[in-house]
Amino acid sequence: MGYVVLAILLLSTLPANAGTAAPPENDFEWVNVRDIAPAIRIELRYATAKNIAHSAIYPCCMQPMLRAGVARRLIAAETTLRRYNCRLKIWDAYRPPAAQARLWNLAPNNNYVADPQNGSLHSWGVAVDATIVDDWGQALSMPTDFDDFTPASMFRYTGANPSVRSHLYLLQKAMMCAGFDGQRTEWWHFSANDWKRYVPEKFARLINSVVLPINE
Repeated sequence: MGYVVLAILLLSTLPANAGTAAPPENDFEWVNVRDIAPAIRIELRYATAKNIAHSAIYPCCMQPMLRAGVARRLIAAETTLRRYNCRLKIWDAYRPPAAQARLWNLAPNNNYVADPQNGSLHSWGVAVDATIVDDWGQALSMPTDFDDFTPASMFRYTGANPSVRSHLYLLQKAMMCAGFDGQRTEWWHFSANDWKRYVPEKFARLINSVVLPINE
């Protein structure tokens, strides 16, 4: 019993980021969110059947990849959420162009899916789809599930459920303070507010991404 207590005490003295790799200084490098922020929950919905396609679009080994500069912002958002006994959960990060094309074939609507000919911010590693969970990983009530392409998924919640409103506000404030903007039609979608740094100029002019400053 004494050894167990000693082990617990030793573990409790480890820093929160023990065993994690710091993001590279170069903002443009690609990083795996699992490596640099293992406390962030990952459930890539396009590697499951829980998405608009009702089947897996990604291989089961798909990893949540982002640009290092964007990943640092996720860590900042996670730090904010932990003060409220919540955690970030990532539903999507980097999205291969082929997957983007398949989604466009399923839902060719720029309000929800970017035209692959113009490019997607996911495909440049500067956007995530995210929600929040409690410390035990249990989902918290939000306006809709992922890929709910209906008016109920709008960024600005108009429903009457106070818990949903509170949870969504907490997610949005954490992401805003970390340097993300939201998207008008999808409460779960967030883009780094300096995304144009990472995207070639010709694509930056074409991308039809509705970036909505969260504090407006």
